[in-house]
Amino acid sequence: MLSNLNVVSLYLDPQIRDWVLFPITLVMILVGILRHYVVILLQSPPKKLSRAAIREQRALVHSQVLRATSTNSPVPESFYKSISQNLSQAFTAGTYLKDGPPQGDAPSTPPNPLSDPNAMDGMMAGMKTQMVMMVPQMVIMGWINFFFQGFVLIKLPFPLTLGFKSMLQRGIETPDMDVRWVSSLSWYFLNFFGLNGLYRLILGGDNAADAARDMATPFAAGVPQAPGQAQDYNKLLIAEKDNLELAEGLYSWVGKDVEQRVLRRYGKFPPSS
Repeated sequence: MLSNLNVVSLYLDPQIRDWVLFPITLVMILVGILRHYVVILLQSPPKKLSRAAIREQRALVHSQVLRATSTNSPVPESFYKSISQNLSQAFTAGTYLKDGPPQGDAPSTPPNPLSDPNAMDGMMAGMKTQMVMMVPQMVIMGWINFFFQGFVLIKLPFPLTLGFKSMLQRGIETPDMDVRWVSSLSWYFLNFFGLNGLYRLILGGDNAADAARDMATPFAAGVPQAPGQAQDYNKLLIAEKDNLELAEGLYSWVGKDVEQRVLRRYGKFPPSS
């Protein structure tokens, strides 16, 4: 009998469902979709690399692929060494550098990324994206706190422990209330962290609507990450030349004695002694 007296029953007005629960959910869904398209509009088209810059990058990748296959190379030894030596000579002479071979004996210094217009455009794009992520959430939270503070919106249909009370009943100081009741502010946070599946269904997997994903990343408070140091391809190509010379000593051709190996496998050739 005493246990029944401690049970507090609540009956919600259907207008709370129609004028508070549904509007908050609908507004957050629409704001997420709008955020996705605003981020797309703010993104600047990618800068096209010059032919010399692409050639510089592809030369390094070509050398790395050649070196990675040196121990089991499909290229015969004469062709492999010819390609490797030509690349080494070109790397030493700076043939593939987009700015041409370095002048004199002065060490090459990479450009300052802060003076690069492309890097500054990237920083500004990151700041605009963070503002698009943060400002709508601040407005929605202020709207809920001003108009719907203290509202109880919904009761979850499954039991929960008391540890969830502080998460589900933000803004309501009622220690006797069942933990399954959800306040308006807590409903906002549940939608904030739980609508990503709906966004993926509507907008696809690669969408910009989920603000919780961006808030979980570093520098989510709107501080853009500083651009990294520009790569010095002259040093990279010189180091790659040394790696090519080392790879030549480890060279082995995958087709060496392939005829004897095939015949030996099918029993048409006597086993090696």
